[in-house]
Amino acid sequence: MVSSTHEAMHRIFQHDLRLFSRLSGMLGLPLPPPVEVTVLPTDLTESAPVERRVDTLLRLDSADDGSLLLAIEAQGKKDTAKPASWAYYTAYLWTKYRLPTALLVVCQDRGTAEWAGRSVCSGPPHMPTLTIQPVVVGPHNMPVITDQAEARADLALTTLSAITHAGDPDIDAILKALSTALQGVPDEVASPIIEFTAQGLGNRPAGEFWRKLVAVDLSFYKSFISEEIRDEGRIEGRAEGRTEGRAEDVLTVLDARGIPVPDSVRERITSCTDLDQLSRWLRRAITVSAAEDIFTTEDA
Repeated sequence: MVSSTHEAMHRIFQHDLRLFSRLSGMLGLPLPPPVEVTVLPTDLTESAPVERRVDTLLRLDSADDGSLLLAIEAQGKKDTAKPASWAYYTAYLWTKYRLPTALLVVCQDRGTAEWAGRSVCSGPPHMPTLTIQPVVVGPHNMPVITDQAEARADLALTTLSAITHAGDPDIDAILKALSTALQGVPDEVASPIIEFTAQGLGNRPAGEFWRKLVAVDLSFYKSFISEEIRDEGRIEGRAEGRTEGRAEDVLTVLDARGIPVPDSVRERITSCTDLDQLSRWLRRAITVSAAEDIFTTEDA
């Protein structure tokens, strides 16, 4: 099952479509700012019964250099099978869209980042044929943002900074800067930032620290994280009420974002009694472009 940490590492790029453009300058990539950025379908499945799905896929259109595709993968650990999958993704996308295709890998530890950034060839040394060379973002090259003004100037980049430095000694300072920067920010802006940060930190000690910051520093803000904290202190045996409330949270987020909810989707959400499933739908509701997209094949 895909973890919330994994989702946060790439979905932040769907939430803020200009984030990669700002990040590319920090990485020394000579890419012009895009005129438009489009979130594309991530399902790369062919007619054969093998499902292949890239984490996030963006199309960046610029005025001077045309268009390119950016496949974004969240990688939590070394996986010897991944380079072959990445080669498939990029070759398939290049073939399907006939556009230059780049790969960005987001990591949370230096060992994985170093591994992911290596050049891997599909053929023997004298016949490399297809070479995979991802651009890697991780604790080795992401800025440590601990200044409140800097954090407020770019909340999404600060969130990515927190996610990639989740296991570093500087993480508490980053989180304090982010929580302070969020004070006074409109709910519709603060909500996804709070959720992405919590997801990206996962069950690390920094995750608990963030939850306390949200509960204390942002006590005025009724985020879903705050609601979960309050839920944990309530008497057990109220599961039905919690699932009903979480289902309403999913519908509220979709409604607030102006996304139409068909009756079939509404029925599936309100009839669900699995709190964990509803929580996953809630996280997806923050970024999806259509109500149906909160469901995946894993939810069947």
